[in-house]
Parts: sequence; structure tokens; C-alpha cells
Amino acid sequence: MARQCDVEAGRTAGRGGGSPSSAGQSFVSTLDFEPTSFGKACAVRSLGDGTFTADLRYEWSIGGHPHGGFLMALLAKAGINALVERGEPPVDPMAVSAEFLRPPAIGPVLLRTDIRKIGRRATVVAVVLEQRGRSCVEARVTAGRLPVRRPVWNDAPQIPAEPPAGSITLSTESAEGAFNLAKGCDVRIDPATAGFLSGRTGDPPRLRLWARPRDGEPDPFFALLAADINPPVVFNLGRFGWVPTAQLTALVRARPSPGWLRVAVDCRSIQEAWFDSDATVIDAQGRIVCQARQLALASGP
Repeated sequence: MARQCDVEAGRTAGRGGGSPSSAGQSFVSTLDFEPTSFGKACAVRSLGDGTFTADLRYEWSIGGHPHGGFLMALLAKAGINALVERGEPPVDPMAVSAEFLRPPAIGPVLLRTDIRKIGRRATVVAVVLEQRGRSCVEARVTAGRLPVRRPVWNDAPQIPAEPPAGSITLSTESAEGAFNLAKGCDVRIDPATAGFLSGRTGDPPRLRLWARPRDGEPDPFFALLAADINPPVVFNLGRFGWVPTAQLTALVRARPSPGWLRVAVDCRSIQEAWFDSDATVIDAQGRIVCQARQLALASGP
């Protein structure tokens, strides 16, 4: 998560401004450079022996800090590629559990992988993201074959398949350039669930959003990103500022179909600085494609 938001800029975005678009109000600014697509941005380069390099780019960051959901996707990509190098059959990420030790900076990183188990149904790979000789994120990636049949049970939150008129586009201007992900993906938020954007506090800590990559269609790796793409739910309680994630676990349940991903985010408990955030990601066919829970730190009230 790791968000830092300029409150007044966010309120301005919530009140409106800019020209209307077909799916709600638009606040996307003109980009001063060509952003790297999600697929290219989370590509890894092999150095052999299960070690990879990658580049953390500005447009996949929040306030200049690499986005936690993007790091989850990058860790998963390294784990899957380690299995490919070993000659294992094609698999998908099914679960990623990560400990965020310290925030990496924009720039090159090293990813070390260690295959812990090869199984018929599930394979486990440990992945460590390092920068300048220090471990920044440590994760376990569980890989396997994602289900292809319709689910027997699918208790998904009820959210419209596409963002309705009046939805707010999160962009670089809505947080004074902090939401850099707007350069690489289209994110809309339901203003009825985001009172903080209009200066209102005291709303329940829950949000409803829609997300899709600007280049291409969502895949299991983008589903991991989408599960952490929301502003912190504690913003609805007036608790703004830096919100670092301590631990994040995500389950990929199915390969997303083309189109918008719907994201429902809820919170069960806020105690002192600690709070949880649960995200459910739903694809255009109404299937749950990713579930995530994280433990994060909020600033004081």
C-alpha cells in the first residue's frame, strides 16, 4: 500500500473539474513521457542460477515509492520464471505472501529465488527482492494451474461490471502527482464510498473501485496489483499520510477475463496505528479472481 496523499488535492478531485468522459469525470493529466506497459514493467531478466534483475519504474509507484501490489506481481513473475528456467511445466501464481522489510527506491533491483518444493498440484518458490545489498521484500510464491471451470461457489460483492457515470478517475492530479499508477492503468472509484475525496470524514473504511491496464488486458499478475490498488481505507476516517504495508497475502483464484476488474475493499479492525485491509477482485464475468489481506500502519487521527 504505502500511500501518502495530499488531502486538499484529493478533495479538489472529489469535487470535480476537467472534462467529463464516457465513464465518469476525468482527471488524467498529459504525460510528459511514454509510460512502460504493465507487462514490460514487471519483466525480469535472468542472470542464471535462479537470480533475476528488474527495474522499478516511476510510473508504477505511489509518491515515488514502488507500489506494493506491483512488487507482489514482480515477485510472482520472478518465481514463475525460476520454474520455467528449471524446465517445469507452465504454471500460474496462485498465492503470494510477502513481508515488506524496507521500501526499495525507484531503479534496478535483484531478485533471488529458491525453489522450496516441486509438487503435482502446488509448487513453492521463495523470492527475495534486494537493492544495494539489502533485502527489501521477502515472499513465498505458490504456483500451480489456475481453475478454468466456473466456480461451484462464488460469493462476490455486488459491484457494477463497469464504472458508472459519476465515478472518479484517480490520476496524478488527484494527489499532486502521488498516484503515478494512473500513467499505466485506468482506476475509477465510487465517490459514494470515498467521502475523503470531498472533504468528508467518518465514513466506513470501505471502498469500491474499478481498474484495468491501459495497455493490454488483465492477467493473473495484474490481478495481484489490483488487489492493492486502492487508496488506504483509513482515509475515510481522516487518517491521512504515509501508510506502509507490513504484510500482504494475496490469493489468485482464476485468470481474469478481458475488461474491467472490480475491487471491493473492506476493513475489519483498526486498533491504534494498526489496521487490516481486505480486497476482493472480480472480473468482467463476475468471478472472484484475487483475494488479498494486508496489515498496515496508519498515521494518528
